[in-house]
Amino acid sequence: MRWTSYAAVLGVALALAACGTTEAPRPTGAPGYKVGNPYQINGVWYYPAEDFNYDETGIASWYGPGFHGGTTANGEPYDMNAETAAHKTLPMPSLVEVTNLENGRRIQVRINDRGPFVPGRIIDLSRRSAQDLGMDRAGTARVRVRILPEQSLAMKMQALGGGAVQVAAATPATPAERTTLASNASTATPGAGDVGTGARGEGAYVDKTSAPPVTVVPVQPTAIYIQAGAFTQARNAEKLRAELARFGRAQVTVADVHGTQYYRVRLGPVGSVAEGDRLLATVISTGHGDAHIVVD
Repeated sequence: MRWTSYAAVLGVALALAACGTTEAPRPTGAPGYKVGNPYQINGVWYYPAEDFNYDETGIASWYGPGFHGGTTANGEPYDMNAETAAHKTLPMPSLVEVTNLENGRRIQVRINDRGPFVPGRIIDLSRRSAQDLGMDRAGTARVRVRILPEQSLAMKMQALGGGAVQVAAATPATPAERTTLASNASTATPGAGDVGTGARGEGAYVDKTSAPPVTVVPVQPTAIYIQAGAFTQARNAEKLRAELARFGRAQVTVADVHGTQYYRVRLGPVGSVAEGDRLLATVISTGHGDAHIVVD
């Protein structure tokens, strides 16, 4: 299963700043609805919870052949050809909308696993999901992940009432589909007569080259930052900013979160995911274990 696979490749994973240990929660029983208890991976604590307001930007990765046929944290067989994903804290199952901020491609995927346990990653997609988002070749992408509350609550009710959630059989993308997806990822633009008005968002272009549908939304410029902390007191943020200034451009920005004003300490912007990974590792090594990559 996936957790055993992580342990088996731990030596390589550490060298590549990769994921998990055998401390991760293991699946028990038949698939159903699971949130789970707090757990620790590589010294970092994660706190699973029902969060139907979840909306985060960051870096996505994907996992495939090495785990295909294993068991997910939800107790299901992992199918790399299904539209699924791993998340560190969201309920299993729940449905999220993932937007590739680099090319505008948007899909919906079902959370049924835990991960990724690599610093700087917020979601680990199945191979098919990565193909549909046009990021399977690059391996990573800047994304926005937003939970779909109504659909996720419906999944919860189904899982609690009838056991496992019914999932349509998945089929791998054909070579022709993969070529089309890669091509459309960089060239698709909204076109007349192809405007969707359903759950995927009014005004979004519907790409009919794959199933389930992939939509393409306008691409906005984004930048990668390392967020080292967020404080309600400006003086605390300024203290951290001064400490981190030796690593690059450190700044304090103000954000309103549910009526509370926070002072966020960020480094950047940086030019690439690889550069962000290096800077994040440096910040974490100085004792700021909560630092993470954000995309704005």
